[in-house]
Amino acid sequence: MKRWITAAICLVASCSLAPAQNLQNGDLVAICGDSITEQHIYSVDIEDYLVMCKPVSGVRSEQFGWSGETSWGFLDKMPIFTLPFKPTVATTCYGMNDGGYSAMTDDKGQRYRTAQTAIIEKLKQSGVRFIVLGSPGAVDTDTFHRPNADAAVYNQTLGALRDIDRDIAQKEGVAFADVHQAMLDAMAKAKAKYGNSYVFAGPDGVHPGANGHLVMAYALLKAMGFDGNIGAITVDLAAKKATGSDGHKIISFDNGMVTVQSSRYPFCFTDDPAGASTRSIIDYVPFNDDLNRFTLVVTNPGADRVNITWGNQTKEFSATDLAKGINLAAEFLDNPFIAPFLDVQKAIQQKQARETNLDKNLYFPLNQQAHELSGSEDAINKINASVESTFAQGAQHALDLPKPVTYTIKIDPEK
Repeated sequence: MKRWITAAICLVASCSLAPAQNLQNGDLVAICGDSITEQHIYSVDIEDYLVMCKPVSGVRSEQFGWSGETSWGFLDKMPIFTLPFKPTVATTCYGMNDGGYSAMTDDKGQRYRTAQTAIIEKLKQSGVRFIVLGSPGAVDTDTFHRPNADAAVYNQTLGALRDIDRDIAQKEGVAFADVHQAMLDAMAKAKAKYGNSYVFAGPDGVHPGANGHLVMAYALLKAMGFDGNIGAITVDLAAKKATGSDGHKIISFDNGMVTVQSSRYPFCFTDDPAGASTRSIIDYVPFNDDLNRFTLVVTNPGADRVNITWGNQTKEFSATDLAKGINLAAEFLDNPFIAPFLDVQKAIQQKQARETNLDKNLYFPLNQQAHELSGSEDAINKINASVESTFAQGAQHALDLPKPVTYTIKIDPEK
């Protein structure tokens, strides 16, 4: 297993990595950001991964997105918006609004640096043990148009804010996720394939589709330091033996048919490859390689070529490749996990929408009013207790959603 320290640099996503053990059973992850976070897409992808792929068991998540938010706006809100929930892990993604949709200036940079540094310090003071400082993302190079900046100019501004975030992360000793560069790289590759009409963020050029959000989730999850091993099924055809790693129980193995029951899911992707979908971008971001390895190893097949059937699809592989191991999650995008994955994902989307509605429209205003009244400590404590209890129940319910999936892998050596 790779061992990373906080200051290590991931060359692919330019993100500092910390050991996966920085997330622990029972952790509460606060996913903080602006209206892009409030879209409930990349934040759902992150919670999907933590709940279904289970890199660390028992990790709960809550979403704290606020439309139009800036780093300094979140700094003011967080004592009565996020901190009452007592998170132990936090990801942040600010900067899109901080840049003012115009060219970079020294004043913008200084204000952003001051606020971002204060956010990190306040999170630490409040007991947040592990922090991922995410950079702002990127705007669509074709659909973004503003009076004071075109896409090239504003991406330069966002890149400058990203550089400030990297510097803060190094000085504060927290993990850093270069969301900006990951999005620029994936967007350029996808547009080179599909053409400039391929929409990465639209129609305003700011709010990504499912494709852009997957890249954001990748950068932030990568910065959490997960090793990406979802599980492994190992089959020795000559010995007529099959084994599964943790979370993958072999039910039976007979005549090349392996029946498995899995409690850990591979991450799954939606279709419409040419549209703003996760499948349209998956070839241009190393999500499967770095975070989603569900490996099948087959040895001693007695043939040079072997047909593997999983779900409704059959693919041919060489015996050499199978001995090394193939990634089922990447090779079989349509697989038995798709339907249960999407069911859980829908429930998590609904959960996060409820979190936004309750926090912005009920708990935050009540807490704000209580803080403005003298002698209101009891009211504040009651509100915070109610907030924590309500959201904790929802987060725990999400952990209970995935049910074990039973399926068969057919291994058929060519005669």
